[in-house]
Amino acid sequence: MNLPNKITLFRVCMIPIFLIIYMAKPFGEVASLWLALTVFAIASISDAVDGSLARRYGLITNFGKLMDPLADKLLVCAAIVAFVASGTIPGWAGIVFISREFFVSGLRQLALEQRTVLAASVGGKIKTVMQMILIHTILVPIPAFIYGPLPIILPIRDVIVWILLIFSVVASVLSGLDYGYKNWGLIRYKSKSVSK
Repeated sequence: MNLPNKITLFRVCMIPIFLIIYMAKPFGEVASLWLALTVFAIASISDAVDGSLARRYGLITNFGKLMDPLADKLLVCAAIVAFVASGTIPGWAGIVFISREFFVSGLRQLALEQRTVLAASVGGKIKTVMQMILIHTILVPIPAFIYGPLPIILPIRDVIVWILLIFSVVASVLSGLDYGYKNWGLIRYKSKSVSK
């Protein structure tokens, strides 16, 4: 197994560590959040590292093609599920995020069966950036008592998180629709071949 694939597996192994730290808070609220943020950030950076190494040194393998995007989706979905479970983000947002990932993954599988590659779209990249900013922002342990000029104003951090959440949800929906629209012919072809 080459180095990029080992880094991909390392990212997968970081997921349960992140979940345990975030959910159990074994070192107290603030310290555990900082540690969870660090673990998630390292796992996120490893995604860029393994892809760069694979392309630079010609180490692209079928295992890497399968596991690299899967590891990314597992990492993000794990964080989303943890945030929903802890009440940090609403359940409907988690459903939108995860449903979009399943939908696009299904399209990629259909494309592979037709020996084509579903390239990452601009909307998909924007969605990924928005989700990463959202997740990292949620993990930063800023005290909840930071308020605006009036006591009735919500904590600034909560406002920022909600703005990022809405943008992330919109980006997820639009990018999912974009994938579906651009690959509608593939969906129709597959549905016809199954019905026959």
